[in-house]
Amino acid sequence: MQMNGILNRVQQIALGKLNIDALNAMQSAAVEHCRNNSSMVLLSPTGTGKTLAFLLPLLERLKHDEKGVQALVVLPTRELARQVFEVWRSMATPFHMAAFYGGRPLEQEVASLGGASPAVVVGTPGRLLDHLGRASFGVGKCTLLVIDEFDKCLEMGFRDEMSKLVEALPNAVSRFLLSATDADEIPMFAGAADVEKLDFRAGGEQPAVRTSFYTVTTTPDKRLESLFSLLCSFGGEPAIVFCNFRETVEEVQAYLKKGGLHSIGYHGAMEQKERELSLYRFTAGCSNILVSTDLAARGLDIKDVRHIVHYQRALSAEIFTHRNGRTARWEAGGNVYLISFENKALPDFVPDGLEEFSLPKRAVLPPAPDWTVLYIGKGKRDKISRGDLAGFFIKTGGLRPDEVGTITVFDNFSYVAVKLNRMRAVLKAVEGKKIKGIKTIVQPLRGR
Repeated sequence: MQMNGILNRVQQIALGKLNIDALNAMQSAAVEHCRNNSSMVLLSPTGTGKTLAFLLPLLERLKHDEKGVQALVVLPTRELARQVFEVWRSMATPFHMAAFYGGRPLEQEVASLGGASPAVVVGTPGRLLDHLGRASFGVGKCTLLVIDEFDKCLEMGFRDEMSKLVEALPNAVSRFLLSATDADEIPMFAGAADVEKLDFRAGGEQPAVRTSFYTVTTTPDKRLESLFSLLCSFGGEPAIVFCNFRETVEEVQAYLKKGGLHSIGYHGAMEQKERELSLYRFTAGCSNILVSTDLAARGLDIKDVRHIVHYQRALSAEIFTHRNGRTARWEAGGNVYLISFENKALPDFVPDGLEEFSLPKRAVLPPAPDWTVLYIGKGKRDKISRGDLAGFFIKTGGLRPDEVGTITVFDNFSYVAVKLNRMRAVLKAVEGKKIKGIKTIVQPLRGR
């Protein structure tokens, strides 16, 4: 880790708000490069902090006396856009960021601006184009375009949207492109084809160094049984099980439930609100198992995931890399398991000499998660903050600080994790009580 002597005062304050004392080598290099160059292409493994690697240089570029959008951040999924927005909000900078990623009416997003123009806008390509088409905000002062997970954003399915988006930003002469994997080519319209790449994929702090790989050899008819036994052996430590198809996710979930293991599903066919709730429940500890398609393989900052299971093999080296990047984030270690069949060769991108993991002779169910989620019918539009909710459940609900878990505040509602064994007492204590003088609904969510 490198000390923060290279950061200006505003950047240091923002970093302090995140309780981060120092930058890693990749982040330091990104900050220094952007200080001397208008554009950047950064390649670094997942889990190494690429979000800060572009937010800190972006923060340095913003001008206090400039009115209007100065930077546009593009990401391929809603979850990633929201994640970047939450990191920025936690940094408590003096610059306003707006997030546009769908899942709610376009008019509601426009209304959230309140007639003001944010300094930074983050969103998905399609939704950003919708806003530019109706002139929701001006981009005449926008000089910086950030494309995170650029290999995905610049794939053929996104190229038309990205081309139109770049065309609508004639003054965005600075480009930051970031990903864990390189693209075969960077289209000319992206404006960074000839930019020097900062490549941190080999050596250094690559998560693969801290990751142990195993195979779990079984037969097709016993694959689910082997998965169940494997998950039980984790003793309740958080794990993500990757599948290639939504139907497989649902099949795995049904089998685990029948055996007494609680899991949470996550795939693209779910409504946005359902996906957000699934991620929240997993990160809040309401379930220790997330069964997902590759939708969860990219960019999501899910902390403390100890185990990654490839229930179905990744379809490419790129997908394999992104899946594995959900564990061993930062200084943590992690384990990766490939469920395989006898006499069936593993893909070339799988490391050689994988150790065979010995499944227990008898599967023993781990302790059930001891967190549950409460729904609060008010959110950011009601001027409710995470601090307000924490204070309410501690002072009014009678909870200890360690009995209040993850709190997420959305525009119109909020989620608060509380200890399962305290839920009834909490609900009784807060019944009819107001939060910041506002009467609201407080109720448990179904399914824990």
